[in-house]
Amino acid sequence: MDVLCAEVELHLPECRSLKQKRGLIKGIKQRIRDRFGVSVAEIAYHDKWQRAVLGIALVSSDIKLGESLFQKLKNHLDSDPRMWVIDIQEEWR
Repeated sequence: MDVLCAEVELHLPECRSLKQKRGLIKGIKQRIRDRFGVSVAEIAYHDKWQRAVLGIALVSSDIKLGESLFQKLKNHLDSDPRMWVIDIQEEWR
């Protein structure tokens, strides 16, 4: 069994308040969970309107399948016009 731990740093240019950011992040996290079956949580920049870091954990019995799924997840994030992906740090354990 292999586990991917990833941190995805996001810029949210349309957010003008923490309330707006919370709503956007909540929806993003739920879609990621539903679509890809991974664990996701906001782990940094809780007090910044336009920044967020999501922690993502993906468990897979096959690294190739896990990498394929994570690539689809990254493509999904890149295609969302409400946010810009600044950086992605990933590590298999």
